[in-house]
Amino acid sequence: MAAATLVVSLIMSGLTFWAVNTIQQDARMNDTRFGRDLGLLLASNVAPLIAEDNLTEVARFSHRFYSSTSSVRYMIYADEAGQIFFGIPFSESEVQNSLTIQRWIELPEDYAKNSEVPMVRQHLTPDGEVTDVFVPLMQEGKYLGVLAIGINPNPTVVASSNLTRDVTIAVFISIWVMVILGAVFNALMITKPIQELLRGVKNIATGNFKQRIDLPLKGELGELIFSFNEMAERLERYEEQNIEELTAEKAKLETLVSTIADGAVLIDTNFDVVLVNPTARRIFSWEGTDVVGENVLHHLPSAVTMELTRSLYQIAAGQTSAEREREGEEFRITLNEPTPRTVRILLTSVLDQYRESVKGIAMTVQDITREVELNEAKSQFISNVSHELRTPLFNIKSFIETLHEYGEDLSETERREFLETANRETDRLTRLVNDVLDLSRLESCRLYHFEPVDIVQPVEQTLRTYQLNARDKGIELAQDIAPDLPPVLGHYDLLLQVFANLVGNSLKFTEPGGRVMIRAYLLESDPHHHETAQVRVEISDTGIGIDAEDQEAIFDRFFRVENRVHTLEGTGLGLSIVRNIIQKHHSRVHLVSEVGVGTTFWFDLDVFKEKKTPVNQPLKRDSSPSTEATSATVSVP
Repeated sequence: MAAATLVVSLIMSGLTFWAVNTIQQDARMNDTRFGRDLGLLLASNVAPLIAEDNLTEVARFSHRFYSSTSSVRYMIYADEAGQIFFGIPFSESEVQNSLTIQRWIELPEDYAKNSEVPMVRQHLTPDGEVTDVFVPLMQEGKYLGVLAIGINPNPTVVASSNLTRDVTIAVFISIWVMVILGAVFNALMITKPIQELLRGVKNIATGNFKQRIDLPLKGELGELIFSFNEMAERLERYEEQNIEELTAEKAKLETLVSTIADGAVLIDTNFDVVLVNPTARRIFSWEGTDVVGENVLHHLPSAVTMELTRSLYQIAAGQTSAEREREGEEFRITLNEPTPRTVRILLTSVLDQYRESVKGIAMTVQDITREVELNEAKSQFISNVSHELRTPLFNIKSFIETLHEYGEDLSETERREFLETANRETDRLTRLVNDVLDLSRLESCRLYHFEPVDIVQPVEQTLRTYQLNARDKGIELAQDIAPDLPPVLGHYDLLLQVFANLVGNSLKFTEPGGRVMIRAYLLESDPHHHETAQVRVEISDTGIGIDAEDQEAIFDRFFRVENRVHTLEGTGLGLSIVRNIIQKHHSRVHLVSEVGVGTTFWFDLDVFKEKKTPVNQPLKRDSSPSTEATSATVSVP
């Protein structure tokens, strides 16, 4: 508005001054023409008098002319040399003396040559501008001198010009006064509220919803300010609700992330850690280290950094394909510190709500060491089972084909021997299949009904089953069962299978002349650890023993000790079946072994407790595994 006002005022001022200047120019031209005509008229009347040297008549005529013409400022007569000899309103005295001041009109040198044309000029005086007209005095072609007449400007034109100028200046000043007053009013009534509104909008944009504008205004601005305050209040309430919901959702998410079994690391596009859960800290050994806000590449193990760096940069730059962004990139990496293990890492892009730009990268970490070990063990198991199946199947097929083709040529003894061999190999296949089925059934979610079991019965049945086998191998098979043992809570068939597997292993790995012993005795109940009395069962042998490094893995399924034992028959499932059965009884199986001395397996079973029936006072015996077998094996050669 100020710029427009300035332009308009300048245009108006320019037009006004142009008009004033035009008027003045016209007035000056009129004054020039009037002065030239008046000078020529006066010169034609006084030239004959000056030629006759009748200065008195010249003076009289000049006074009458001066008095009758108000526009004449002065009249001056000079001779051909330019010396003034008469003038109005001043004149030379008739008496000449040495103190007389000589006055001259200084004219151009060639003025006398161009004396036919009057010379006109303007000059300023304290009383205003005066038009000077110099008219040559000529008589019969003779140059007599010059007449100078001063013409006052036209007062009407001057007054009009001055009025126009004054009005223009007044209008110019008035316009700017109005502009200044309007600017002040605008600053007080419009600009200030708008600035406050602008400041408030900026604060709202930054998230400060407590911003309010308090200006006592009415009208449209007042309604606008009221609407702004109402909007800010609603936004503040909405933000409080959103903050509560977001806080709750964030807490849920953090709780979920912190409790999942997989490791989770969230990083931004600069690879700075935003979120990390305890599982990831444990896998990457970050316990006690504050990695949040740090570059993840500076804290990952070197093997992980080498594998992930290129993919992380590609994902952050958005250079991955749509399919890879959706499914993620998977890596399997082996870590050697602090303990050897294998991890699976999945990198997934975190996109914005429009799925156009990458906002971060989610890193999911899984410890698949157990899975890798199981896969390796499964492969080993398949290899072992294939070998175990192939050998008896080949033997059965060979002997049956021999009987079929050459049966008539074989003696009765040879035929019986072939049939016995085929029968043994069939039993071997049956045991293998049964072991696999038993382990599968135990690892399923099948529920077993537990009931009171007299531990003496499965022990004696096991001894009867393996007594002949032990006698054939020259091994002593005995029992040491405490008298009056209460029944235990368990499953008879499963416990029988435990005794069969453990005693069978002991007989298998015990040299002739050795000893296998089954013990059972009552443990005292411990109110701090177990409210129910327990029966401890031990199976000891004087066999070859188990290396310390193999004792942790011997209960794993498909596991076979890779030493001289692997030449013996077996699938590596027996002890895994034992462990699963004992776990079904809510207990654990333990072992104590020394290579070349012997091995003791032991486990505890809860005593059956009837409802509303007090538990019998248990016998007082040592709660540690019996060492009788170990001490007995010392004397064995």
